[in-house]
Amino acid sequence: MAGLRLIVGLGNPGPEHLRSRHNAGFWFIDALALRLGVGFTAEGKLFGAVAQATIDDQPVRLLKPMTFMNLSGKSITAALRFWKIEPEEMLIAHDDLDLPPGAARLKFDGGHGGQNGLRDTIRLLGHGRFHRLRIGIGHPGPGRHELVVPWVLGRPSGSDEAAMLEAISAAEDVLPLAVAGNFPEAMKRLHTVKQ
Repeated sequence: MAGLRLIVGLGNPGPEHLRSRHNAGFWFIDALALRLGVGFTAEGKLFGAVAQATIDDQPVRLLKPMTFMNLSGKSITAALRFWKIEPEEMLIAHDDLDLPPGAARLKFDGGHGGQNGLRDTIRLLGHGRFHRLRIGIGHPGPGRHELVVPWVLGRPSGSDEAAMLEAISAAEDVLPLAVAGNFPEAMKRLHTVKQ
């Protein structure tokens, strides 16, 4: 399988969203940029902020769509076209209600699971054949659908935030394997991290 050439973090722009659960994808991509020593610059034609980095001698683009979550696909598809990258060479990091804080999972292909950034991206691509990094944010509780939106847009507790940041760090540790195209090993190592 091809390696990764584009890593995307999903979130909402603006200081009021900075530490929300929904911005877990931004948490990941910001932490990754910090680890790699690169900064983001606004790129109008890609509707986002971009950075160029190298992971184990492989050039990789980083993207933070600035379109707001529900229109993330506009930025992502523009970047794929502009940089001539196939969707299969892309990883999208996003928040996931179905995983507890402290869990992170790699996945390829599938539906959007109710995540609006993925929903818009799949709608514009016409398929879901790209890699995802699912960052657990927990769930407000079974049958509590009316609480999902405030939960997702709210800020996690201190212990949940610490667990999320640990999971993000563990995901960054296996990223060189994914960039090189060794997804089975990256998954094995990430999914067996004590969580």
